[in-house]
Amino acid sequence: MTSTPSPLLELVQASARQLDAAGLHFGHGTSNAFDEAAWLVLWQLGLPLDTDLDDTASHTPPSPAQVQAVQELIAQRITTRKPAAYLTQEAWLQGVPFYVDERSIVPRSLIAELIADATLDVWLGTHTQRVLDLCTGNGSLAILAALAWPDVQVDAADISPDALAVATINRERHGLQQRVRLIESDGLNQLQGQRYDLVLCNPPYVNAQSMASLPAEYRAEPSLALAGGSDGMDFIRQLFQHLPEHLNEQAIVVLEIGHERAFFEAAFPTLPVTWLDTSAGDSQVLLIEAGDLRHH
Repeated sequence: MTSTPSPLLELVQASARQLDAAGLHFGHGTSNAFDEAAWLVLWQLGLPLDTDLDDTASHTPPSPAQVQAVQELIAQRITTRKPAAYLTQEAWLQGVPFYVDERSIVPRSLIAELIADATLDVWLGTHTQRVLDLCTGNGSLAILAALAWPDVQVDAADISPDALAVATINRERHGLQQRVRLIESDGLNQLQGQRYDLVLCNPPYVNAQSMASLPAEYRAEPSLALAGGSDGMDFIRQLFQHLPEHLNEQAIVVLEIGHERAFFEAAFPTLPVTWLDTSAGDSQVLLIEAGDLRHH
């Protein structure tokens, strides 16, 4: 005999069916309609995101007014096609909450995994004192780096003053004003004389053909943070020309390129790199040692 789902679970299931029927695209914190519905329902009801949806003992059934508010939020997600994070103004990365709005892309970098699971620590040491998060967006990677490595100072740079305004909110939210410096910079142009031991970069890398076919959820984000030119490598070509002068002797560069590995290898066929394993496989994030980039 099967038990009847709790009212909360029923509300999530009904919302998921609506999202699924609407043909939405997921990928800004969730990968399917049910998880997205759970996120939106729990957020609207003010419940923790790890709430047991079928635990009737620990929460009361949603009131008619709450159900209506959830239905309005689900309808907004469907009609606007905006990522859920823009509707809630919150995104989570490796269990850490960040404020986000339309001024910056929704944080989802795979580099966050490599910070959290200590993958990068093999290349780091007492010499690692200064970190640069280039193309910082809402500041999430810079903040995760500062939280993971309490002894480092982090510069977080972005060309967009709007994105840096969002990053300022997150820096203050996590109390890192003394360790994370925000810099408005077009690439490395405003970082003259600065040298780093670790550079993290999730740049605009989407190639022109992919940009033209992006789902509406991605088109809701600032294109400046996504578009990388015809092969997606425009920003990276310019970056590699000037990055060596900003690297200390034992420095490493961690670069995310999404699904553009073929274009990256075509653009830099002789550059030695180490591909790092993430939840999305081993072809989306790479590591370059300072000496190899200098010789290249």
